[in-house]
Amino acid sequence: MKKVCLLLPNGFEAVEASVFTDVLGWNQITGDGTTEVITVGTRDKLKCTWNFLVTPEMHISELRVEDFDALAIPGGFEEANFYEDAFREDVLNVVREFNNQGKPIATICVAALILGKSGILEGRKATTYNLSNGHRQKQLADFKANVIADEPIVVDKNIITSFNPSTSFDVAFKLLEVLTSEENCNNIKRLMGFIK
Repeated sequence: MKKVCLLLPNGFEAVEASVFTDVLGWNQITGDGTTEVITVGTRDKLKCTWNFLVTPEMHISELRVEDFDALAIPGGFEEANFYEDAFREDVLNVVREFNNQGKPIATICVAALILGKSGILEGRKATTYNLSNGHRQKQLADFKANVIADEPIVVDKNIITSFNPSTSFDVAFKLLEVLTSEENCNNIKRLMGFIK
């Protein structure tokens, strides 16, 4: 079984988290059955961007990176205090450790800024939220990432980043492909109605 840590900072966007639970959950039941998602929170109870409340399965203080095969992180809103938790040192250390172990890391939208803040994107290709005058992409560049501004999804070795919420399902499918196979991923896409 390949275990995916779905790391949830307070203020995350529920839709961006749900794509990982849905795609990898569909794989667990109707695909090759090899993926499991464990939600790991920065708090015992989390409030999403739009006030949806979530109780994660595990607190970040209990997380052992060696027990997981991949890391997934949704983005969130500054107005919902996303960066207050997202830029905490314990979150950054989790990101660094997944990267040090060469495990896949998949982010959606501004979650790439967490990777930038951790230092693992220095000199590497990545992207993040691409609207609002490119403010977030400039912020990512300030972390010394090589920002690919007009690509919806950027893959650099073990890291997957994307430029806005519209890419959410594609990122989750890319992570599934990395963890299983292109054939299995396409099967799940068919079963979920994304391809014929």
